[in-house]
Amino acid sequence: MADDSEWMKLPIDQKCEHKIWKARLNGYEEALKLFQRIEDEKSPEWGKYLGLVKRFVTDSNAVAQLKGLEAALAFIENAHVAGKTTGEVVSGVVCKVFNQPKARAKELGSDICLMYIEIEKAEVVQDELIKGLDNKNPKIVVTCLETLRKALCEFGSKIITLKPVVKVLPKQFESREKAVRDEAKSLAVEIYRWIRDALRAPLQNINSVQLKDLEEEWVKLPTTAPKQTRFLRSQQDLKAKFEQHQAAGGDDADGDNEETEVAQVDPYELLEAVEILSKLPKDFYEKIEAKKWQERKEALEAVETLTKNPKLENGDYGDLVRALKKVIGKDANVMLVAMAAKILAALAAGLRKKFGTYAGLVVPTILEKFKEKKPQVVQALQEAIDAVFLTTTLQNISEDVLSVMDNKNPSIKQQASLFLARSFCRCTPSTLPKSVLKPFCAAFLKQVNDSAPEVRDAAFEALGTAMKVVGEKAVNPFLTDVDKLKLDKIKECADKVELVGKKGGGGVEKKEKPAPKAPVEAPAKPSGPPKKAPPAKAAGPPKKGKPASAPSAKSKKGPDAKEFVETELSLEVCEEKAAAVLPASCMQLLDSGNWKERLASMEEFQRAVEQMDKSEMPCQALVRMLAKKPGWKETNFQVMQMKLHVVGLIAQKGLFSKTSALVVLDGLVDKVGDVKCGSNAKEALTAIGEACSLPWIAEQVVSLAFAQKNPKNQAETLNWLANAMKEFGFAGINVKAFINNVKTALGATNPAVRTSAIALLGVMYLYMGAPLRMFFEDEKPALLQQINAEFEKMQGQSPPAPFRGAKKAGAEEEGDAAEEEEVDGGPGDIMDLLPRTDISDKITYDMVTKISDKNWKVRKEGLDEVVAIISEAKFIQPSIGELPMALKGRLNDSNKLLVQQTLNILQQIATAMGPSLKQHVRNLGIPVITVLGDSKANVRAAAMTTLNAWVEQTGMKEWLEGEDLSEELKKENPFLRQELLGWLAEKLPTLRTVPSDLMLCLPNLYACLEDRSGDVRKKAQDALPTFMMHLGYEKMVKATGKLKPASKDQVVGMLEKARALMPAKPAAPGKAAASKPASSAPAAKQASAPARNQSPSEDFSDPEPKPDTKKSKPAGPAAKKGVVGKKPPVKAGVKDEEDRSGPLFILVPNAKEQRIKEEKGLKILKWNFMTPRDEYVEQLKTQMSTCLPRWLQDELFHFDFQRHVKAIGAMIEHLEPECEAVISCLDLVLKWFTLRFFDTNTSVLMKVLEFLKLLFIMLSRKNYQLSDYEASSFIPYLILKVGESKDVVRKDVRAILTMLCKVYAASKVFPFLMDGTKSKNSKQRSECLEELGCLIENFGMNVCQPTPAKALKEIAIHIGDRDTTVRNAALNTVVAVYNTCGEQVFKLIGNLSEKEMSMLEERIKRSAKKTPAPSTKPERPQREQPTNPNATFLRKPAQEEVPNKLKIMYRTYRIQARAQNAHLEQSSPSIPKEFQLDLDVFENNHTFASEIPDLVQHKLDEVLEPVMIPERKIRPVSPHFDDIHNSTASTINFVISQVASGDINTSIQALAQIDEVLRQADKAEAMSGHIDQFLIATFMQLRLIYNTHMADDRLDKKDIFKLYSCIIGNMLSLFSMESLAREASMGVLKDLMHGLITLMLDSRVEDIEDGQQLIRSVNLLVVRVLEKSDQTNILSALLVLLQDSLISTAGSPMFSELVMKCLWRMIRFLPQTINSINLDRILLDVHNFMKVFPKEKLKQLKSDVPHRTLKTLLHTLCRLTGSKILDHMSMIENRNESELEAHLRRVVKHSVNLSGLKSDKNTEKGALRSDDKVIKAKVSDILSEIFKKIGSKENTKEGLTELYEYKQKYSDADLEPFLRNTSQFFQSYVERGLRMIESEREGKGRIQTSTVIPQHSTDSYLPGSSAVPISSNGEDLNAAAYYERLKILRQRRGLENSTPEEDRPPLSSLRPSVASSTDMLHSKLSQLKESREHFQQEQTHSHSPTRSSSPASNLDDLKKRLERIKSNRQ
Repeated sequence: MADDSEWMKLPIDQKCEHKIWKARLNGYEEALKLFQRIEDEKSPEWGKYLGLVKRFVTDSNAVAQLKGLEAALAFIENAHVAGKTTGEVVSGVVCKVFNQPKARAKELGSDICLMYIEIEKAEVVQDELIKGLDNKNPKIVVTCLETLRKALCEFGSKIITLKPVVKVLPKQFESREKAVRDEAKSLAVEIYRWIRDALRAPLQNINSVQLKDLEEEWVKLPTTAPKQTRFLRSQQDLKAKFEQHQAAGGDDADGDNEETEVAQVDPYELLEAVEILSKLPKDFYEKIEAKKWQERKEALEAVETLTKNPKLENGDYGDLVRALKKVIGKDANVMLVAMAAKILAALAAGLRKKFGTYAGLVVPTILEKFKEKKPQVVQALQEAIDAVFLTTTLQNISEDVLSVMDNKNPSIKQQASLFLARSFCRCTPSTLPKSVLKPFCAAFLKQVNDSAPEVRDAAFEALGTAMKVVGEKAVNPFLTDVDKLKLDKIKECADKVELVGKKGGGGVEKKEKPAPKAPVEAPAKPSGPPKKAPPAKAAGPPKKGKPASAPSAKSKKGPDAKEFVETELSLEVCEEKAAAVLPASCMQLLDSGNWKERLASMEEFQRAVEQMDKSEMPCQALVRMLAKKPGWKETNFQVMQMKLHVVGLIAQKGLFSKTSALVVLDGLVDKVGDVKCGSNAKEALTAIGEACSLPWIAEQVVSLAFAQKNPKNQAETLNWLANAMKEFGFAGINVKAFINNVKTALGATNPAVRTSAIALLGVMYLYMGAPLRMFFEDEKPALLQQINAEFEKMQGQSPPAPFRGAKKAGAEEEGDAAEEEEVDGGPGDIMDLLPRTDISDKITYDMVTKISDKNWKVRKEGLDEVVAIISEAKFIQPSIGELPMALKGRLNDSNKLLVQQTLNILQQIATAMGPSLKQHVRNLGIPVITVLGDSKANVRAAAMTTLNAWVEQTGMKEWLEGEDLSEELKKENPFLRQELLGWLAEKLPTLRTVPSDLMLCLPNLYACLEDRSGDVRKKAQDALPTFMMHLGYEKMVKATGKLKPASKDQVVGMLEKARALMPAKPAAPGKAAASKPASSAPAAKQASAPARNQSPSEDFSDPEPKPDTKKSKPAGPAAKKGVVGKKPPVKAGVKDEEDRSGPLFILVPNAKEQRIKEEKGLKILKWNFMTPRDEYVEQLKTQMSTCLPRWLQDELFHFDFQRHVKAIGAMIEHLEPECEAVISCLDLVLKWFTLRFFDTNTSVLMKVLEFLKLLFIMLSRKNYQLSDYEASSFIPYLILKVGESKDVVRKDVRAILTMLCKVYAASKVFPFLMDGTKSKNSKQRSECLEELGCLIENFGMNVCQPTPAKALKEIAIHIGDRDTTVRNAALNTVVAVYNTCGEQVFKLIGNLSEKEMSMLEERIKRSAKKTPAPSTKPERPQREQPTNPNATFLRKPAQEEVPNKLKIMYRTYRIQARAQNAHLEQSSPSIPKEFQLDLDVFENNHTFASEIPDLVQHKLDEVLEPVMIPERKIRPVSPHFDDIHNSTASTINFVISQVASGDINTSIQALAQIDEVLRQADKAEAMSGHIDQFLIATFMQLRLIYNTHMADDRLDKKDIFKLYSCIIGNMLSLFSMESLAREASMGVLKDLMHGLITLMLDSRVEDIEDGQQLIRSVNLLVVRVLEKSDQTNILSALLVLLQDSLISTAGSPMFSELVMKCLWRMIRFLPQTINSINLDRILLDVHNFMKVFPKEKLKQLKSDVPHRTLKTLLHTLCRLTGSKILDHMSMIENRNESELEAHLRRVVKHSVNLSGLKSDKNTEKGALRSDDKVIKAKVSDILSEIFKKIGSKENTKEGLTELYEYKQKYSDADLEPFLRNTSQFFQSYVERGLRMIESEREGKGRIQTSTVIPQHSTDSYLPGSSAVPISSNGEDLNAAAYYERLKILRQRRGLENSTPEEDRPPLSSLRPSVASSTDMLHSKLSQLKESREHFQQEQTHSHSPTRSSSPASNLDDLKKRLERIKSNRQ
């Protein structure tokens, strides 16, 4: 019992893993109670049990296991984190529970599996259960099968994926165990319930007895569809519905209709594909050609058995299909034909869509073979062609079917129609568009009049089916000439038809019809060549009057529609009818001999017609009366005019049929050319055109005119037709019908006829565009020239809006007609008019054999023949026989010349075949894509041209359907991938819709994002937004689910970026605009208003508003045309309004790089001029056209300056939201502003400067650096304005120049200013000189270009300038130089005249008196700043104090830290610019060679004034140390530099000295301002001990212990003084904590004597640091440290746990410290943390402590500040990048009282116990940081070094995404830099280039750092005075001056001490290799004025290093 009492006291989680089973049992029982008690599913308590749940279920004790299973079930049901345990727990259940004898255990195990499925883990559970089926223990197999069955029964086939289950099922039927077989049977029955017959195929091979049993069971199943009875957590809405349904007691099946439909499973999907090509008999192809039919039969039987497999592996079946085709087409043995047809059917069924490639090859042969009468052959052929149809589309085979529709053999016609009827059954209105149906209907209409009854019946059936599918309304226009009897027959057939997969056509069609319109139309737009687009658009409105739609329009008006097909009446009947409506006198006098009587009778006739009612008017009778003798031979022109006028009236007023028209047309045409009657004849023709449709009458009239010989009539007929086309529009005109007559006219001898013909062609050209010219290629050159001239006249004009012909169509039908015609009326139609030649008979067997010959020359001959045939034919029909297969073979020819020739042939075919090319996309187009993978660039280019030529004809839809494209992308060929992705990125944005098959490309697209080739990755990234515009962001993110986690994160990141760049879909063409122009105007206005008001940022990210703007563009012009005179001005205004709502700056990827390339290659003018010439302005205008909307461009280049002001105003509004796009076209924007600098208008200039200021603020915030290309085309022109006479302008320009230095290196701005000093404008010279002085003050001497000496000599010249302001400016600049580098200035400026020299000296003296004052100022306020707790931006100045020397030291240490510790540090946000060095400047700058050793430069001016020294001695000790600060600073600097010494003793002594200062409260303040410096030195020493001393066996460990003690003692002293401790900055604290925690974890320390004591001290120190430091800085440091430790793959997991302990401690004291914390900064750090570690990623870690730590921190902050916490997110730029804001809002909303703090003891235990899962670093953040450094001028070296270290550490790191968008120069620069570092490291071990870095800081030069001239003669004096000063100070502070000589550095003069601290730094930089003593020996010699006596070795070494750096730079 004693034992019991032991474990009874343990906490629950420890009991659960106790070795005594009773303890575990008790633990499980308590855990079960606990789990049922915890209400919060996200409680941290759950986390403790994550690692234990598997033990619950796999307990070795059966009793405990049962309880464990119950507890586990409760855990899974209630814990939010349970999903993480799925895999291990389910596998434990399968192996250790399912084999238990107890039924209860199995039941619980099964419940656990089902519960995991309920919490969305179905896939994992299913995988584990299927693995369990392979277990040797039959009990386990049975239970797994049973669990799968239960899961399927409860959750249904949507959640349980059946394919893997079905795959393993047949194997279970073969088991020896009856129990397994029975359970398999039960599972099969359950599966059958869900998928019905789809299960039969996979189980067809099991034992026949078992199959029979199954069949019996299956029959018993109810026929109603099963329903899901248990629901996932995400399906709670369905669950509620289900429960309501159950409550209502309804068992009816209609509730879930939609679900059952979706759940239909395709049996094909459940099957495994079988590869059969390799299994074909070796001699198959010989046997199939054998003479004996038995051998051929054997060959076919072998294939037949192979094709019985229901699913076949994809491959090249071309040869096999050709062999079968030959059997079907040529074999005399009908049995073999039937067999081959069956095999074809099986192939098509097994390959499905993949067979589509071969469809075009076999369909014509099968159709031809239908001439065979034998039923079994016909049946086999029917099955084959039906199977083939399912693999392709009706469009693709339509040409083949149409070609046999008028075959002489009735059987072929009958079977073709029956095939179409069967095919229509499988179509929907969208897959059977009007364009496809129209030609078929025409063919059927011929067949319904066929002599063979079976052909008629088949045609009726086909028409009936078509009617059922698309609806009567759609088919009626094609049936206008069908009589009622036949129409009834068609309708009868329609009623009988049963459609596949649809419940009936009638009701559906109305809904479905409009929907599919879009996809059908979409391809029609891009399909034609660009020139043809305008006619298609223009032809939109007039199409309403098309011949086919006109009758249907009238049919709405009731029965009289039938009169359109009027039968011809006999003369007697006509006379009767006419007599009934005309006065008797009129009838009698019509044929009178007296012309006056005839005229009178005509007048009566006219009156009668005018009064007649439309329905009563017998048009045919009346016109026949008019034609009675003398009829059209009337000699009196007045009578004739009247007669023609009456014909027009009848046509206008009555129901005028074509029959009536034929009566009068001959007469009218005869009179068209008559001088007096011509106009009346034309009017009559126009009226008849309106009645009977222009297309029909045009055909009639032209043929009649050209049947005559009268040239006048011919010319006038053509003139009338040209005019009529403009009035009626071009819709439906059959060009083919009269093109030959036009050709005749062109060849006529009469010039008038030729002129009319050419004019007519001009009008036709307006509508048809370029294809029209193709008809006349053969004409004589002279004539062709005339035609071309006419066409050129018409170019650019748009056809007028038609106003005749359309009015009779019913208004409500207008929309429909136009919409439907849209499909027909595209450019494709015009291409169809061209006469095409059938070349299939010319493609002979010999030619095809030649093309496939072994000898390349023969192959070439074959190809040449093909070229000749196509060239001769010009336009060809789509049937080209065996040619596609032959050409396909040549596309992978080994001879590249032949590949190129084949590509050229394919281009030729594209042009010749036109839109019908679509059917060859599968078999010829896709192979062209394969050629894009060729290694030769010229072949790839040819393939791309071919591809584009094809797409121009076919549109994109055919290419995107099916799997072909994704298969191509799958090939790991970098060329293929990059070309194909580039092509898709170009084409996809032009499409309105795409086939759903585009989804299939996604996995391969994602693979391309991680391709080895940088180009492929780049292209894939560019393609992402274009895929996203069609598939949507959600779908694309969902598709990443199958990627590996590492890849997924990367891809999702890219998708986020792509989301911002997603282009808008092109808008639908504005059809409504034409039909309803008036109403569209206000709508447009309203639409644009909200769009304008939207915040620009929304506009940028959300592409919804964009389609509107695009739609409106076509609407504008169309609207104006549609209604001629209705308020055009309003429309224009609307258009403007519309246009302006979108973004102003359009982001065009890589456009800027392209412009830079072009300017470098001198393809465009370099932006360089004195005054801008026109060609520059024009060039800029064209360049801007792609980046800016049209209206803005017009404003920018307008002659009125007010428009410019308006445009700049708009640009200012859009600057912030569209900053990315602004940057992409920044060069152009800046260039435009340079043009404005030449304007004289001040208001424009002020606006320009306002914009530029905002622009540069934005650029510096984005850390953007101007490129040289941008700077050189802008800065020189800005500098021109610096000399402006107006003060306001000058002030602004100076402000812009100051900002400019933030986005462009100051050293590069300098030369531009130097050029400005050469100006003739004295104001400009003086301002430029002032600006130069500022640059030197702010950035030091390094800005002087090309060298300080040269620059200063040029500046000094201006001291003698005539203008006083210029002289003063020059003197001030030289004084600024003097302040920076002292006396050396006189050497640099060269010889000046005496006068100038005296002026300069005088100015220097004056300035010297002023300088001391400010020297003390900057330091105090900067130290005070951090005391403001919530100050947002005050971090930087405080840190800028770190002396330069230490900056360099710290930087080197950081680089070393990376190399030695392999600890990836993300550059901490709190160290923005401290350690940046302009290395380029140093290493190019030879003048600095002499200054190198002077790293610490002291301001010694004060010391030089002798008066000051005695004064100071007399003064009492001042309580304020400000004045002393400067003089003590250098001493402290020196001592601190010794702390980091490589020599232990030196370091200990330095620490002792500092300790002395720190221990005395009155002296300690001297350390103020040096804290960061001291801490940096300290942790560098800690690092040195850790890495070097501890590993060095020669060193005495006692010494190391002593050094450690000193360091920790010092730190304890420092951190006991709060005022000093608070000065430590965040970055330094981070590194300090890193060092201390590393020390605590160093196992080697424990081995030292008293090591434990040391670790306790460190512990105490850490607590001090946490308490006393600035709370914001330390909290921030810990967060960054935690982030780094979790990212780092090196280092122990204990490290991050200790960091978290520190954080928990900080959290505990937050209530006391909250007021002193800058919450904005903390939240920024948390935001950055959550960006790198989103919630999901945190949860993936082994330990959940980091997640809980973060959560607790945020909860505590929320608890303490409430909702105000949300106001502290000001520093976060993009809040959406992390979940922080959402989390805070959630916490604030629920204001949960945290239980986390109470239980943090437990948590800490848990944290220590759980291992940290180390996650791979979030690479991109680190790399982008590094590349930012490389890109900045100042940090490039550091960046390269870091990049090199990084690459060493991660050899497989992928730098491509970062280099891809950069210039070639930058890429090669990076490569060169890396090579240099590598060779350097190999060459000299660990010596780095930075060893001899001169002192420099890009940020600021404190006034206390003027350089001392090296060779100045006063050096010894300075040194002595300085040493005196030091002595006095030491005495004043009570320090010993008489330390033993050997213990401290020789103090004989100042120089050695300064130099020794300098060289100390060098020793640091060469990785602390050399020891301190070595330097001290040197120092004793080193104080001669010129340093010539210093030991040669040291100086030489420095020189050599310097030389090396220089040579490397070059």
